[in-house]
Amino acid sequence: MVMGPCGGVRSDGGCEVHRYPCVFPAPVPWGDPVPPVPLDAVPLILTDFSSEPYSASAHATVAGILAPVSDAVLVGEHQDRPDFPPAQLASMLQQAGARPWMTLSCRDRNRVVLEQELRGLRQLGVDAVLCVTGDARAYDVRPDVTQVFDLDGPRLAALAASIGMPAAVPETPAAPPRQLRPFRLAQKQRAGAAVGVLNHDTVASVAGFMAAAAGAGVSMPVLAAVAIFTDPASASALSGLPGLNLDPAEVRAVLDDPDPVAAGIAAAARQARALLAIPGVAGVNISGLASARGYEFGARIKAELAARIREEAAAWRRLPHDP
Repeated sequence: MVMGPCGGVRSDGGCEVHRYPCVFPAPVPWGDPVPPVPLDAVPLILTDFSSEPYSASAHATVAGILAPVSDAVLVGEHQDRPDFPPAQLASMLQQAGARPWMTLSCRDRNRVVLEQELRGLRQLGVDAVLCVTGDARAYDVRPDVTQVFDLDGPRLAALAASIGMPAAVPETPAAPPRQLRPFRLAQKQRAGAAVGVLNHDTVASVAGFMAAAAGAGVSMPVLAAVAIFTDPASASALSGLPGLNLDPAEVRAVLDDPDPVAAGIAAAARQARALLAIPGVAGVNISGLASARGYEFGARIKAELAARIREEAAAWRRLPHDP
């Protein structure tokens, strides 16, 4: 990794993989700017796509639930759940009516294979690729296979832009060094990123981050994460990783509610409303599994939330505003 620090720095400044201090005390600046490939359209609602790995039928079912209410779906590459190759999976989701944003991780592919995937995704007309360095593989998944990390996220974004693919990049406002995260997002923009996607944080923290990012020169659209959870397992999945920040009081209120599904959707809708009011936030990423009761059930929760956000956003935009 050259363009550190990644988003996995623990609160004590240690690496998420080993309990050693992060070797990047400050973000590495990018050199000559790479012209970004602009998005055809910035999504108001980008919804996490979660499904049973290696199941074409399950993928089609989940895509069919999310596609009607989402401008695009964000397809992750998980450290503990290998799945079909990105270009193949993108084609499946397109056939099911979804507009996929595919995540490409540097963990398992060298530069040549990453370029192959990028060119395949571009040929398919995929809207964007989320360029991530990638979490280290879970200890019990393919322990006999070497991890690659030939590139890191910013250099992958530059590669994507160089071949005509719109590049999305993540940023984690809550990860140390917090005060330098806006600068890091600006460096990813210089590397060719066309859009930023933030990890979870409180509304107040995101507002401060966005103001600082604008001051650092970030002008590309940014999507803020809306956390959706309705049970202890789905809440834990969003708060158990470094850099992900949920309000403990809000988590407790949802989980203690007699109807945690309705409470979770309502809390996430309130968060989306507040995030969309922040200058520079162009849309939201509905993020999380939503439920431990299966991928299809979780997709229906996310679809209901997406529909509510869209309806509220449309109503808000129709209201008269102060000049």
